[in-house]
Amino acid sequence: MSATPSAQYRLTIRVKLDDRHGALGRATSAIGEAGGVVGAVDMVDTDAAGSLRDIVVDATGQQHWELIIAAIDAVEGAEVIDTTDRTFLLHVGGKIEQSNKHSLKTRDDLSMVYTPGVARVCLAIADDEDKAFQYTIKRNTVAVVSDGTAVLGLGNIGPKAAMPVMEGKCCLFKEFGGVDAFPLCLDTTDADEIVRTVKLMAPGLGGINLEDISAPRCFEIEERLIEELEIPVFHDDQHGTAVVVMAAVLNAVKLTGRNLADLKVLVIGLGAAGVAVTKILRTAGVTQIIGADSQGVLHVQREDYVNGSMNAVKRWFAEVTNPDCRAGAPADVIDGMDLLIGVSGARALPAEALARMNDDAMVFAMANPNPEVNPEEAEPYVRIMATGRSDYPNQINNVLCFPGIFRGALDVRAKAITEDMKMAAARAIAAIVDESELREDYIIPSVFNREVAPAVAAAVGEQARAAGTALAGQEVGFAPGDTVGVSPAGVGGTSTDGQI
Repeated sequence: MSATPSAQYRLTIRVKLDDRHGALGRATSAIGEAGGVVGAVDMVDTDAAGSLRDIVVDATGQQHWELIIAAIDAVEGAEVIDTTDRTFLLHVGGKIEQSNKHSLKTRDDLSMVYTPGVARVCLAIADDEDKAFQYTIKRNTVAVVSDGTAVLGLGNIGPKAAMPVMEGKCCLFKEFGGVDAFPLCLDTTDADEIVRTVKLMAPGLGGINLEDISAPRCFEIEERLIEELEIPVFHDDQHGTAVVVMAAVLNAVKLTGRNLADLKVLVIGLGAAGVAVTKILRTAGVTQIIGADSQGVLHVQREDYVNGSMNAVKRWFAEVTNPDCRAGAPADVIDGMDLLIGVSGARALPAEALARMNDDAMVFAMANPNPEVNPEEAEPYVRIMATGRSDYPNQINNVLCFPGIFRGALDVRAKAITEDMKMAAARAIAAIVDESELREDYIIPSVFNREVAPAVAAAVGEQARAAGTALAGQEVGFAPGDTVGVSPAGVGGTSTDGQI
């Protein structure tokens, strides 16, 4: 069970109450005594004998629900009739839907949207395929592609079970970036099949967001798609995490008076996120990095490196980090570290080991829901603590990155999302927190800060234009609720300015 009641375990409990004897008050008191948090009480029906009410309760888990229901049933004059899991209710029928941008009310409408008028648009694109960006959904559409092999902390649960996560990702794209996204969960784990499938669908897409594909296949799939497609391809588990971590690091070193070039970093977990975080840190000038996976600290003298069984990505990691070949478990090499980045699993490190880090230690323990080290236990040893959870300060959340980075790439029709564009995104996120506002519990903006996505989009677009990788000016950028305009000539579409 979770430590505290949470909306993810929100339950609506329908209760029949004998109002003549104050059953409602005693029922809500019983819920509180059982550890539940009452959010609302709504009347459903009433008569002379009593009432039927829906009581919304936040709990710590499904077992906690049973305790709360039993507590209500134990109240004289109260009877639980039914319960509704609010999280499952939100997912009924899926979380996204397609809607038309133009109404179809007359024959004229139909003749322009479909036959015969649509044929003229088809022929225009056939003559110049580049016009697909102007006259189809390609200009603002991203596919969220997964094979369901590395979903959240659940692991390989398959493509159907991955759909709720991918739908949720699409919701975030639309809400924060104004990007139309749809989920594509593929019933294959073969890298060749995934690459071929995505390539076959690419004509109707403006970008590809790869999601929850297990390592090391995720590296190969992304690299091949970047090489073979002319639209942005972005594996969010790698680069979204890396960009937001980099943003947090930029502000953390500013607050603690450190220089990136002098930073000593320990990375625990060398899957997609850990490798990408290391790459972006190196791009930013951090050179003193040590990494550890489930077998311990990586170095070029480790047995699996020497015997050739280590995969290519980890071989690269071993070759560019830890030149002194320090070995052992993470706790064995933590001495003298400035920054610990955890992207592995729960309890990967005893809290007491943090005492051997340098003064003003920074710890980003991002395993979710249970971090590598408990923040309460880490508190005596660290100055700055960040996690992947929303119930602690400094949440490292990819939603700060991917809506804005795709918004910016689509706006300027960038053919790829480069390392420089990722660094520009990280700096834009960091800059949202003004220096005068920086504190130990505020080094990264809230996921609900509506300034983030537009700032990231602008920075990414500007970087692409400066590097000469943009194919167009800002043509599509818009906030949810804005409308996209088209010039009378049918080219050079612009949009209204607006704040998300």
